[in-house]
Amino acid sequence: MKKTIGLGLAALALSAGAALAQQKSVTVAVSIPAATHGWTGGVVYHAEETAKLLEKGYPGLKVIVKTSPNGAAQANALEDLMTQKVDALVVLPFNSDELTNPVREVKKRGTFITVVDRGLKDPAIQDVYVAGNNPEFGRVAGKYFVDNLKSGNVVVFRGIPTVIDEERVSNFEKALEGSGVKVIDKQYANWNRDDAFRVMQDFLQKHPKIDAVWASDDDMALGVMEAIRQSKREDVKFVLGGAGMKEMIKRVMDGDKMIPADVSYPPSMISTAMGVTAAHFYSNAPMRGTYVLNAQLITKENAKEHYFPNSPF
Repeated sequence: MKKTIGLGLAALALSAGAALAQQKSVTVAVSIPAATHGWTGGVVYHAEETAKLLEKGYPGLKVIVKTSPNGAAQANALEDLMTQKVDALVVLPFNSDELTNPVREVKKRGTFITVVDRGLKDPAIQDVYVAGNNPEFGRVAGKYFVDNLKSGNVVVFRGIPTVIDEERVSNFEKALEGSGVKVIDKQYANWNRDDAFRVMQDFLQKHPKIDAVWASDDDMALGVMEAIRQSKREDVKFVLGGAGMKEMIKRVMDGDKMIPADVSYPPSMISTAMGVTAAHFYSNAPMRGTYVLNAQLITKENAKEHYFPNSPF
């Protein structure tokens, strides 16, 4: 089963009619990365807000939200959570390799597993998977380069070694096939502004001509922009990030030539995951499957639809 839905809170509406159907005692643990950058800051915000809404709407539901600064800490957090009686786990893995076996151990205890965003190495572990459309995220970005750059040298910023990063990059590169756009370098920068700044400094020293940058993430795009500014290089025509950070959407709205577009990837997907998981226990509707949020190109023409000035991200 594969469902495509637009916004994170859609799952809450999906099960609203069943919320008061019956009193049950259910504990849902939510394990997510700490706010190490803007997007995960948004995830933490939406997880905490959604936990309050779900506990209010579902009698007997307890939601425990735990954040972790790295993969090892998240694996330890899962062990700690399992000392409690947990009926379901909603997990956004810090990375795929390090968290696959710890989540598998949780699954062996009969726990309902919902995986969010970054994916595990073994999809058989999950009962539900909620993510943005990562192949489409890469394809949309690649098409933008082909349509707007047409030809030239591009450097690519990768995130963290994960399933979704591979899906994004491989489909970005597929979209460039047969065009005049050439990827001359790519490097991991951990979806981190400071790391992206350092990687871009290296790229600028290494390559005398860079026509455009696929930062693939708005936090990394900000680091890239600062490196370009300090270098005073004028060959870079534009930088394309992703995820819909309000600062970047504002730049798109204002017609910033260096940030002409963005690609959506809302952190509120954690709300979808938590809502679907709760509904599994409180409604008779089938919840197992894959829920995919659309990846949309954000341009000056539609940027207002994606601009939320009060959002933490």
